[in-house]
Amino acid sequence: MTAPASPVPPAPPRSDVSTGVGLAGLAGLAVWIAFCRSYPQIAESLDLGGGLSGARGVLSGPYAALTAMLFTALPMALWSVLVDKVHLRPSTGIDWSLKRPLHEVMPVAVIKLVGLWSTWALLAAFYALGRWYWSGNYLFSMEVLSFAIFPLVVLSVPYVIWLDRHLVEPRDGCFHFGAFVAGGGVAGRDQWDGAAIAKHWRAWAIKGFFGAFMISILPPGFAQVVEANPAALLANPVDFIMLLVTLLFLVDVQIGTVGYLLTLRPLDSHIRSGNPFLAGWLAALLCYPPFVWGIIGPDNQILSYEYATPGWAHWFAGNTALLWAWGALLVFLTGVYAWATVVFGIRFSNLTYRGVLTNGPYRFTRHPAYLSKNLFWWASVLPFMVNGNGWLEPLRNCIFLLAVNAIYYWRAKTEEAHLLAEDPKYAEYHAWMERHGLVTAPLARLKRRLLGTGEARREDPQAFPAE
Repeated sequence: MTAPASPVPPAPPRSDVSTGVGLAGLAGLAVWIAFCRSYPQIAESLDLGGGLSGARGVLSGPYAALTAMLFTALPMALWSVLVDKVHLRPSTGIDWSLKRPLHEVMPVAVIKLVGLWSTWALLAAFYALGRWYWSGNYLFSMEVLSFAIFPLVVLSVPYVIWLDRHLVEPRDGCFHFGAFVAGGGVAGRDQWDGAAIAKHWRAWAIKGFFGAFMISILPPGFAQVVEANPAALLANPVDFIMLLVTLLFLVDVQIGTVGYLLTLRPLDSHIRSGNPFLAGWLAALLCYPPFVWGIIGPDNQILSYEYATPGWAHWFAGNTALLWAWGALLVFLTGVYAWATVVFGIRFSNLTYRGVLTNGPYRFTRHPAYLSKNLFWWASVLPFMVNGNGWLEPLRNCIFLLAVNAIYYWRAKTEEAHLLAEDPKYAEYHAWMERHGLVTAPLARLKRRLLGTGEARREDPQAFPAE
């Protein structure tokens, strides 16, 4: 017999990330963007001069985009510690009352440093082998990471020693990988645990793969926003709308990049586990370079849904009111997408469990980013409207975009399976959303009607708890 499903809780559980964290990061990012845009006036007022050109321009280069992460990360970290006091949570694995003496800490800390530095060395080897990392936007990532490695190695020594004095269990996955390396692999089998090493590498593979990608896409959007003249663009609805869309994507990228890089236990933002399901990895990696190349995109990719599609601006040209209205829809969808990242604060990441979010747009649907992104593609591309005659190309476009939508649905289900296996709190949230989520609940009711309640409950008992 199938065990009865848990009753639906009267309210969703409290989110592990407060609203204030993301808002603090958003405020810091806004201050830096304003400073970069106003730099010519600031330089003139301070009589800084303009070098050979005689005038200074706005700060829109790649290192200004990189500096924006500092202005985004620092307020979020301060809010997390000073307001939310996340460093005191048991989920950090830290007991600040523990103060192990150095002679007790050092043997473990040295092994952990071996594991950490070996992890970085293998990631560096992966970057070196990946030809795609040495062209285009990825070149900036490689430059940043090459510069960062020396200070990271130096700072990791006091950080690991300091943290190990207070960790409840200092022998984590990094220690076990260090023991594997230091013990000569299989020869020292009794010194390390394979499951702990697998967990360690799932986390670092995610951080290494997606971190490099996120850094690579920081500069273009930042330059567009800082260099833009919104007043001049107001005369053209399409240009102004696309500037707002770019700004919102910039918010998503900046806060998302901080999330990938700032995985620290004292901030309770560490990766508690990486997705253990192969299907989850396949679904996610299909959406990112280099795997996405040749599969999803314009022109002759396998799932090209933009063939002969000039898009919304073309079809609505000449109708100013419709351009503004449709553009507002696109800005709204992008805004939901960015909001879904902002509420993560310093915990954004693909394929990881770093706590449970139940606030912001996650109060309406469990996957606001995926939902809004996929609706944005339909609304902006209009795949069913093509240049030329015939019905085959629109049909192909729609089928291929539906296939892309299915990939994101697959991602969502594998992420849910991961979180349901990790935290009973997520199961409570999952059940509450099925009954009360503004978007999720109607879809769940429709699924029950289509499949029948009994069949739907057998397929996913967590999704359809007893009435």
